[in-house]
Amino acid sequence: MESPNKSESIIATKAYSFALEIIILYKQLVADKKEFVLSKQILRSGTSIGANINEALSAQSKRDFVHKLSISLKETRETSYWLNLLKDSNYISLEIFNNLNTKCNEVKKILSSIILTTKEKYFKK
Repeated sequence: MESPNKSESIIATKAYSFALEIIILYKQLVADKKEFVLSKQILRSGTSIGANINEALSAQSKRDFVHKLSISLKETRETSYWLNLLKDSNYISLEIFNNLNTKCNEVKKILSSIILTTKEKYFKK
């Protein structure tokens, strides 16, 4: 699978790039720290963000679009949780945490904005 086209979706591109960084983190945790449980959790949630965004891009309706993006938003919150846990348990450095958490929060803010804007535009009564 190729990285999303930038003209197609900025959020999809950012989520894809973030997922690649999560995969690198996962590999480091498994190889260097022999950590297999938390690393698998963050791998799943961190890569799921972009997968759900891509599903949203081919949604069947605006409600389906919002639903899929809402799942992505939940996954960003879960990823943030795992990042904090990895930091607080000293599996990752503050530097790695700050880098990934900043990117995760950026994706979270963009998703929140898209969801809010879409709801206001299409579902206001």
